Amino acid sequence: MTTATAPAPAAPTLRPLYLARFVFALVWAVLLFLGASSVGVLTAALLVLYPVVDAAAAVVDARTSRADAAPLAVNVAISALAAVGLALAVGSGVPAVLRVWGAWAVVAGVVQLVVAVRRRRVGGQGAMVLSGGLSVLAGAAFVAMASGPGPSLAAVAGYALLGGVFFLVLALRLGRGRS
Repeated sequence: MTTATAPAPAAPTLRPLYLARFVFALVWAVLLFLGASSVGVLTAALLVLYPVVDAAAAVVDARTSRADAAPLAVNVAISALAAVGLALAVGSGVPAVLRVWGAWAVVAGVVQLVVAVRRRRVGGQGAMVLSGGLSVLAGAAFVAMASGPGPSLAAVAGYALLGGVFFLVLALRLGRGRS
């Protein structure tokens, strides 16, 4: 979507939420990248923390934009399940983590696409559509990587960083649509 229509009332609240998600993703990705070769205590904590933050952000988002509450509630549920799945998977190593992360990325990407389509009038949702589509593809790639030689979590760090960039683009587009 190249042009923004009148922003929805939620736009002023979504912009700082998206900026916070960008900063979180940036810091998280750097920390994960530093320990991407194995699943140590810090890496395990980071892996579980990411979907917890995603779920919390979806709760804030749902409270702000009630029209999107249903798909966001689905996002909260799948993110909570991902956190539990990742907590269990970290003990089994990187391939198990990649499988759980990949499954979560696919489902979360589909939900993100649904929310983006529903919010097309807010403006700037092209980035969310692209992010959701890439999430689906990346999730499938993570599952495939789990069976490959020398699986690493570096791709997960890159995925989170790219997702953060998409949130930054959304925040900037919402800010521009507001002015």
